[in-house]
Amino acid sequence: MCRGLAALSTCLERAKQLKTRLGILLHKPELGHEAESFSTSEQSTKRRNSSEEALEWKKSFDHLLKSKNGVATFHAFLKTEFSEENLEFWLACEEFKKSRSKTKLSSKAHRIFKEFVQNEAPKEVNIDHETREITQKNLTAATSSCFDAAQAKTRTLMEKDSYPRFLKTTSYQDLTEQIISHSTSKRLHT
Repeated sequence: MCRGLAALSTCLERAKQLKTRLGILLHKPELGHEAESFSTSEQSTKRRNSSEEALEWKKSFDHLLKSKNGVATFHAFLKTEFSEENLEFWLACEEFKKSRSKTKLSSKAHRIFKEFVQNEAPKEVNIDHETREITQKNLTAATSSCFDAAQAKTRTLMEKDSYPRFLKTTSYQDLTEQIISHSTSKRLHT
């Protein structure tokens, strides 16, 4: 299998790719159903407010992240791509920044690091080695900004990669078309 320290990184990367490919093949019939279900549940909840809100999501990634429904819908989409850990990490960091207790700050920081940042973490996010090391060093004196570099990298990855694909999904496209056509027909009838 993997021999030598130099080959370990390459081997781990290949194993992750294989895991992703197998996951996609094993879940392929469910992907369409799962991807479609997030728009259906979105349509049924608070149609008026959510409708206008859903149209805002395509204006910017920030609009999506500021919307509770947007985050939930985007999370459902990320699950279909097996990359929900990125959003979960970003949200954990946002919640972490609100912590005020110094004693809790350190324990929360270590929990987040173990869950998302350290090598082979259960929900390991895709960040470079240098950012991972900086983040680990920041844990020695945990502050509310100790995850800033890793969080920024993860956010950029979602914004440049996953977010554009989310906006192109048939589910999101259908949702926005329905909102626009409903809005247009409503104006014509009033």
